[in-house]
Amino acid sequence: MAQPDFDEIIDRTGTACSKWDDMQAIYGVSPQDGIAMWVADMDFRPPAAVQRAVEGLTTHGVYGYPGTNRAYTEAIRWWMAHRHGWEIQPEWILSAHGLVNGTAVCVDAFTQPGDRVIVMTPVYHAFARVIRASGREVAEFPLAIRDGQYRMDWENWSRLLTGRERMLILCSPHNPGGRVWSAEELREVADFCAAHDLILISDEIHHDLVMPGSPRHSVLATVAPDMVPRLVTLTAATKTFNIAGAHIGNLIVADEGLRKRLQGRLMALGISPGLFGPDMVAAAYSPEGAVWVDALVEYLDGNRRLFDEGVNAISGIRSMSLQATYLAWVDFSGTGMDRAEFTRRVEQGARIAANHGGTFGSGGEDFLRFNIATPRARVAEAVARLQEAFRDLQ
Repeated sequence: MAQPDFDEIIDRTGTACSKWDDMQAIYGVSPQDGIAMWVADMDFRPPAAVQRAVEGLTTHGVYGYPGTNRAYTEAIRWWMAHRHGWEIQPEWILSAHGLVNGTAVCVDAFTQPGDRVIVMTPVYHAFARVIRASGREVAEFPLAIRDGQYRMDWENWSRLLTGRERMLILCSPHNPGGRVWSAEELREVADFCAAHDLILISDEIHHDLVMPGSPRHSVLATVAPDMVPRLVTLTAATKTFNIAGAHIGNLIVADEGLRKRLQGRLMALGISPGLFGPDMVAAAYSPEGAVWVDALVEYLDGNRRLFDEGVNAISGIRSMSLQATYLAWVDFSGTGMDRAEFTRRVEQGARIAANHGGTFGSGGEDFLRFNIATPRARVAEAVARLQEAFRDLQ
């Protein structure tokens, strides 16, 4: 296969692309001279195998109701076994319209209005959005920062329990902090959920995007097999291969009782895969896709090093050490500026759209999240702009 060209600048403006076409309205940053570093998708094309799969469907030209797609489930099984050492059965795999939708279905299936759902903040903002929209209460359990990385804070968290908690949603690897949780930490999460009778939703969508030299991602189901009666694992090819528009994600549930409850809610809500998504996933989860991912991670690691070196050279600004994902989590608290000022400098001075840290919950207020999954020339330009915007601190 040809070497992927991650340096290619692809113009995504005018394609109904949220990341580029919506940033003017949301951040006041024009796509004409701004840099989109907010929405967590990549500015890269997926592997050629995915494009061939789509072209095969369009060449056939009939877009009727899809039926059982065994190639899709077998590809998921192959990927999880070969890339993550997890042997799963085809009947364990349920499909949702992406993992935000999958999270919402889990909340709907396993909790009741008024129940509390635990999230470890700061964390992916969509968790809180679907919890609140479902009439449940978000229970924010703030992570601690020690040695420049997020740590679980069990001693403090035990004081936050009210008895109304029914579920814990784990982000592993962590978004936005980029932590790869250790097997010991995951075992602690499992023990906590067992002790307090909580359903555990393990969102592992970033599991393929671990930086070289970082700890290996552990699938929670393999670390704590005793959690099967209360565990749902969420995975997807969409983040790994930049096919989020396919709107397809996996809910992997080994326990038959939990699986039947989820199947019931999926049926009641009329949720089933479309025609294109399963074929795209089957093409991505392949030996060709594996080679592409390995090249991608090496490229992202180069972007990470370039971004961190440049940003950390600015006095008072610190990019948290990134072990996984392509999302740099940058702390501006050392500048002495309030949120309005450092945000103004990034958006109006540097003309960069980055996610506001406060949207990720308590503990994120002094941060911005930058998506570095873009051609390296753009990352270099973003660094230069940030250094200029904060020149008075250097």
